Amino acid sequence: MCGLAGFAGSGDAADLARMTTALAHRGPDGEGFYSDPETAVHLGHRRLAIIDLGGGAQPMWNGDETIAVVYNGEIYNHVELRRELEARGHVFRSSHSDTEVLIHGYAEWGSDLPRRLNGMFAFALYDRTRRQLFLARDRFGEKPLYYYFDGRNFGFASELSALTEHRHYDRTVDIRSLQKFFAYSFLPAPNALYRHCRKLPGGHFLAFDLDSRRLSVDRYWQFVIEPDIDPSDEDGLAEELLGLLQQAVERRLISDVPLGIFLSGGIDSSATLALAARCRDAAELKTFTIGFTEKSFSEHDYADAVAKRFGSHHSVEVLGLDGARALIPEVLAKLDEPLGDGSIIPTYMLSRFTRRDVTVALSGDGGDELFAGYDPFRALGPAALYERLVPKAVHSGLRRVADWLPISTRNMSLDFRIRRTLMGLSYPRAVWNPIWLSSLEPQDIREALEEPLETEELYAEALEVWHGNRTGNLVDRGLEFYTNLYLQDDILTKVDRAAMMVSLESRAVFLDNDLVEFCRRLPHTLKYRNGQGKYLLRKALANVLPDSVLSRPKKGFGIPMAAWLKQIPANPPLDPVSGVDVDWVAKRWQEHRQGKADHRFLLWSWLGFRLFADGMGIGGPALAGDAADA
Repeated sequence: MCGLAGFAGSGDAADLARMTTALAHRGPDGEGFYSDPETAVHLGHRRLAIIDLGGGAQPMWNGDETIAVVYNGEIYNHVELRRELEARGHVFRSSHSDTEVLIHGYAEWGSDLPRRLNGMFAFALYDRTRRQLFLARDRFGEKPLYYYFDGRNFGFASELSALTEHRHYDRTVDIRSLQKFFAYSFLPAPNALYRHCRKLPGGHFLAFDLDSRRLSVDRYWQFVIEPDIDPSDEDGLAEELLGLLQQAVERRLISDVPLGIFLSGGIDSSATLALAARCRDAAELKTFTIGFTEKSFSEHDYADAVAKRFGSHHSVEVLGLDGARALIPEVLAKLDEPLGDGSIIPTYMLSRFTRRDVTVALSGDGGDELFAGYDPFRALGPAALYERLVPKAVHSGLRRVADWLPISTRNMSLDFRIRRTLMGLSYPRAVWNPIWLSSLEPQDIREALEEPLETEELYAEALEVWHGNRTGNLVDRGLEFYTNLYLQDDILTKVDRAAMMVSLESRAVFLDNDLVEFCRRLPHTLKYRNGQGKYLLRKALANVLPDSVLSRPKKGFGIPMAAWLKQIPANPPLDPVSGVDVDWVAKRWQEHRQGKADHRFLLWSWLGFRLFADGMGIGGPALAGDAADA
């Protein structure tokens, strides 16, 4: 893993140095710079050495120094691509650098290069001949890539914090992005928090012409469900799935540095360990787990059992209220953009704990999105029936009745699930999924943030996915939402930031190209059946994992957020923020701490935003209301 930064236009070497230094945590093993005074192109890089430890310094050039690259990620099929390029006459300098494959691949295939890559990546290529910068991001956005463009000046970086180090770049917070943050509990690409900044979405590339100063963004891949596999031979399909999963694990075990596995004891991470143990001596595999003193949130007993079953060298660390009290402000202040997902805390703790022993960790991220593993899939059928049978007038009354239920702070308590479900059902089914995740529902966003925004605009990204679905099935539509939006801009963002804070590389086994293509073609009945997700995956793993793992309900990687927020922080951050009714927010803090309401998602997101703003030195930010300028 690494960090990259650069720009074309106003600025100098001092700006580049500050931008690159801001990414030091992403790459502690080295740095590199290049500046072209003629075209005012500047490239910077921080390196975390994983493959080709002795070489691989960046920016890396081709033989005649017409193409340079700065890159973050791992290309798992780089050996195959190298063979193909060598057969076409390309001469490589390194023995096994995946970075060099990008240079020669771009020279051979141009903008078709990203489509051929199987891996996680964000890179920027400087093409002297074409006089352009070419940027690309992997299919799911495992590796981050932001850019800045104000009509003349163009810049890019792995993190927003690096872009803000350029002294000429605007740091005004965009009100539309802030509204979307509270609407989703994460910021969906291409939105970014600052005016003139954008996230390059996963599966996209960008070209910036140095002469015309024109910028274009194009999609090269999208996760779209196109079921064309005959579901009748379930045993054969389960065998094929297991083979693809085994191949994905083997590809991600390639490393020149120590490697471990995140282990929760759930199906996805347990499968990763089990299949890794088929490739390596289990005693050489190191597994890592985080637990909680609050038992309803902790899974470490299950992880312990799985580690014992396969014989890995297992380590556990337990997090309680006192530890969280110190970690929460530290971690949220370091996030590159605010995130409403409370599991960033245990993910950071797990990453820090893991980094003591290894530099690379495999994860099971993506399994829930591809195989319908989340609880909302179980709610879709009853929700559709409820929508059809219950009049709107009665519905509002039921929500008021639900508000009288005793409030529990336990993990996924009944009162919590009822309230969240009814909240989503107050709106059209096209936005059920994002509202179930949200910090605030649309009517509250209109009250808390003093500028109206219609539901259709607020959830434009989710609606685009909904209307782009080709099957019309609720499960498929949910899968596309979670895979295209939630996975990219919540789960993968969380893991990347937490791991990179401690210079750890994480690798998502389930996001292998070949495995994903297989999943795209599966009908939903092989993913979700009779109230249970991961149907075919469970069948594929029947002779790999014990029944105790395969039959256990999903718990998730949550934290005792509702309980913690009654004490942390001692004094809620309520400084004035332009465009926000802080008194409205203060009332919600009071209601939560008095046990009158459960506002855990709102308060966590607000805390994250305020600590992010303070960490970035924004204070009470000025907010830009014109989203078109962003």
